[in-house]
Amino acid sequence: MIYHLIEYLKEIGIDIPGQGLFSYLSFRAITSFTLALLISIFAGKNIIRWIQKKQIGEEIRDLGLEGQMQKKGTPTMGGIIIFLSIIIPVLLFADLTNIYNILLIVSTVWFFLIGFADDYIKVFRKNKEGMSEKGKLIAQGLLGLAIALAVCFSDDIVVREKVNVQESITAEAVEEASGDEGTIRVVENHDVIKSTKTTIPFIKDHEFDYKWLSPFKGTFGWYCKWAIYMLMIIIVITACSNGVNLTDGMDGLATGSSAIVGVVLGIFAWLSGNIVNAEYLNIMYIPGSGEIAVFMSAFVGALIGFLWYNSFPAQVFMGDTGSLMLGGIIGVCAVLIRKELLLPILCGIFFVESLSVLMQRFYFKYTKKKYGEGRRIFRMAPLHHHYQKEGVPALIQWPKKALPEAKIVTRFWIVGMILAVITIALLKIR
Repeated sequence: MIYHLIEYLKEIGIDIPGQGLFSYLSFRAITSFTLALLISIFAGKNIIRWIQKKQIGEEIRDLGLEGQMQKKGTPTMGGIIIFLSIIIPVLLFADLTNIYNILLIVSTVWFFLIGFADDYIKVFRKNKEGMSEKGKLIAQGLLGLAIALAVCFSDDIVVREKVNVQESITAEAVEEASGDEGTIRVVENHDVIKSTKTTIPFIKDHEFDYKWLSPFKGTFGWYCKWAIYMLMIIIVITACSNGVNLTDGMDGLATGSSAIVGVVLGIFAWLSGNIVNAEYLNIMYIPGSGEIAVFMSAFVGALIGFLWYNSFPAQVFMGDTGSLMLGGIIGVCAVLIRKELLLPILCGIFFVESLSVLMQRFYFKYTKKKYGEGRRIFRMAPLHHHYQKEGVPALIQWPKKALPEAKIVTRFWIVGMILAVITIALLKIR
């Protein structure tokens, strides 16, 4: 809103000192991050007190994990803090006419409501199961379908190809390319197209086209490629939302891991929305996607602020209110900037956590059917609990002794950082 107010004042000729700063993505991203951090830290304290007064405490099942029962009664539904810390800076500093910001705001609200409903059923209706898995999947899938339809059919979501660059110092070129004065490289000719292409390393031009998966050609093949792309979008968004939800089992684990991913996605958004950097890195230029950097800055700021209270020992848990929302935002953002195929690497923590649950369930059912009793691959799933438990028969018995929760979380963060660096480095590998 402040951004649009400043733009309006410029149009009617009112000059306020410093108003030009709001034309810069970098300034609005930094401001968005700072405000989100401050809201999360200072407003978060009051929200935690309110949650405690409402006696919204976490119900803990005794799984035999060290320090687990001490967490009983810890305030949950802390995702409310994250939600407010993201939405307020975005509404103030982002371009609210930008299609990418609109889709991210809608996604944030939608996933927040799904998680809130799930936590509400658990906490207030005393139903430990919360929403049914089928109900959550349907709700997540509907949002995924809405995003898929927007990406595939909105005229505002396009990519530009056949880029030719030249040296220029025109004011118009400065504004289009980077917002900085001086000699820069700008696009001279480019075609605006609707495309099913996405970014992936190790292949020519870093691009993968979903039409390659279509078994048909001609008109039917054209419809088929868009159907495949839409299905992929739905799967990615749903998988990311559930992946973060499964990872949220230790103090600060999902919060810190999501913040790391958010930093990388924000960088990718800024690069993809900048003509010069997109051409230099040989990635597709996506007009308007740079605005996502403002949103993701608020995302990261909110999480770092929330980590103030969520780090070990946690004073508040985000609950499904937060975890489903964070995963949904990550999935939607990756889809919008055409980086969804990089998620298995960038979101390697979430991917492995989800995979560990699937492997454990499949192997347990398979061995129960074959041998009459279920056997385990891990001592416990999701994977982070495997390192926290000992004395349970399983195929994998490393490490021999259980590790402290804080050490497990820190090591997962380190792995997440390594994966983030690898993901960024892959953009320059031909």
